[in-house]
Amino acid sequence: MALPLRTDRLYIRRFRPQDGESLAEILTDPAVTYFEPYDTFSYDKALGEAENLSKSDEFFAVVHKETNRVIGKLYFHNCEFDTWEIGWTLRADCQGKGLAFESVSVFLQHVFQNALARKVIAKINGRNIKSQNLAYRLGMLKEGCLRKYGTFYKDPYGNAIWDDMWIFGLFADELSKNKKVDFSNKDIYLFVLYGGVH
Repeated sequence: MALPLRTDRLYIRRFRPQDGESLAEILTDPAVTYFEPYDTFSYDKALGEAENLSKSDEFFAVVHKETNRVIGKLYFHNCEFDTWEIGWTLRADCQGKGLAFESVSVFLQHVFQNALARKVIAKINGRNIKSQNLAYRLGMLKEGCLRKYGTFYKDPYGNAIWDDMWIFGLFADELSKNKKVDFSNKDIYLFVLYGGVH
């Protein structure tokens, strides 16, 4: 994959070991990790995770150009039949500004334009409405539900909470209604911001 990928506000690259401090701002925040399939990290563990991610071919850093700091991460995993799974995580104070839409869009455009995948899917927790809205904005279609598929949380009595997992799918000709997204168009930012997508 040819990296970095760039937009007006962001670029996407591989993780580096020195990304630990900015990555810790993401992974230690329970509001951000709530729907992730792992527990909220301690600060020390999060610092070390940057080293692990720098060795991975499945995780990509979303970097804000103004601050040159990692504000999120993308996950891209090879499944069967030339289908890939994508996931996204964004720092809490960067949500609601169209940055997730911007980063995932340019990533998917690159994937499809370079024939790196036939199809891309996203598995999204049934209670994660913000991520579901983002998937819809990207042009993804809801294809099915894995009922009570995963448990990452417990109730106050220690009992597992089993959540539904929705499967969203996307082909190249469905991405953003067949149009390349122009991130210089401020109307897009307003549409995303006031549409409630982060």
